[in-house]
Amino acid sequence: MHFVMQSFRLDRSSGAKCFMLSAKALSIIWGVTPQYWTWAPHPNSRFPQVAKLLNVCWLEIRGKIKSKLLSPNTTYAAYLIFKVDENYNGLSYPPQEAMVILGSQVSERTLRLVRPRMGAPARRNTRIFRSFLNWRGVLAVPQSQDEAEEEEEEEDTSGVEVSPRSRDDGWMEVELGEFYNAEGEDGEVEMSLMEVRGGHWKRGLIVEGIEIKPKNA
Repeated sequence: MHFVMQSFRLDRSSGAKCFMLSAKALSIIWGVTPQYWTWAPHPNSRFPQVAKLLNVCWLEIRGKIKSKLLSPNTTYAAYLIFKVDENYNGLSYPPQEAMVILGSQVSERTLRLVRPRMGAPARRNTRIFRSFLNWRGVLAVPQSQDEAEEEEEEEDTSGVEVSPRSRDDGWMEVELGEFYNAEGEDGEVEMSLMEVRGGHWKRGLIVEGIEIKPKNA
């Protein structure tokens, strides 16, 4: 079966070249193992198949593109294009680590593919109410994994994070990093998204691909 591995367009405002690498063009750890990832068509995707995360504790997605394919003298950013399904888990904590490398340029980001469902005050109120009920013996209220992750996140205030944003095509995008493609640049742009330290199981991520386009386009 033939798969479309990438798409190409020109940015309307700058005329710069933009490329979208499909999920099939990426290196996804355990991506060919059916109990961890599955591949299926998606009605909103420009590609024949997208990657759907079933369950992993080691999330690692990598992509590459030749810099000479891109427009010179242009600041680019790489974006993961994704969705999450309603049964997602483990995508808000621990935060993911992203990196984009071109030659000596290294751009790093900390991000969360999903923002917490509750704010810190709501988490504290829920925790207090649950403790009160359990103390009174009125009701045994178990703590969900999402709540546990959100409480852990409340303790983690270090670093600056980038947040996902909605796109006009119905997908979400989050910036993995940026780089400057100089005149005559001849190298390989390496992009990655990882969360491999926490040992937390993750599910519900749907990956369409990685898009490389002018920064803030």
